[in-house]
Amino acid sequence: MSTLGEVARIRSKNAGPFWITVDIFSPDAQSHASLRRRLSAEAVARLLRLPPEGIRRFEIEGLHVIKLSFARGKVQGAIDDRDMHGAACASLLAGLSLDKERDEERDEERAQGA
Repeated sequence: MSTLGEVARIRSKNAGPFWITVDIFSPDAQSHASLRRRLSAEAVARLLRLPPEGIRRFEIEGLHVIKLSFARGKVQGAIDDRDMHGAACASLLAGLSLDKERDEERDEERAQGA
């Protein structure tokens, strides 16, 4: 079973006070092409407990990057904001299963434990 963190480098950051952006860097064009097919917005949405239509996906071919953006649950810097830069999202995504026969229960358990 391969996970996103095993095949790519993941970096998350704030994208203004209302959005989080996660950049997923593939090491080469072949890996990037494979990841483009295997990484679904539905799996990401399920893991982060977001509606799939709330995930914006951008692909930057020349850099072998997939960029995911989504609305923050709280405004950045709010008194109860516990993750200013979305680091928890990158950690969760690193464990996301990429296999065709994805273990959905495992992904849901990871999301509930976050």
